[in-house]
Amino acid sequence: QVQLVESGGGLVAPGGSLSLSCVASGGPTSRYIMAWFRQTPGMQREFVGASTRIGGNVYTTKYADSVKGRFTISRHNAKNTVYLEMNNIKLEETAGYYCAGTTASTTPLSPEAYTVWGQGTQVTITS
Repeated sequence: QVQLVESGGGLVAPGGSLSLSCVASGGPTSRYIMAWFRQTPGMQREFVGASTRIGGNVYTTKYADSVKGRFTISRHNAKNTVYLEMNNIKLEETAGYYCAGTTASTTPLSPEAYTVWGQGTQVTITS
């Protein structure tokens, strides 16, 4: 069974940048839709973005409107790793960031559709 482990969280100033990694083990994830979610205490997990295979080694990405133009998802299949690069981070984006995977045919925005989850990594924006 595929397992996911995130890393790269930490403290960052508003306007700064941070890169998160999600390493998969237990099986290849090249055909998985791989997504990033974030969650603050008491709130539901929020879709950040996802990478979806559209054929061969070609992937497309989808992002929440709030992060478009600032966040980028990429993947390195040989390393079984997905990345989330965050730029111009905002104070309100402090959250636990989670990597998730699904074999659904289309990119779901709801966390319930994802069957594999990492344990999360905390990102704290602080001045």
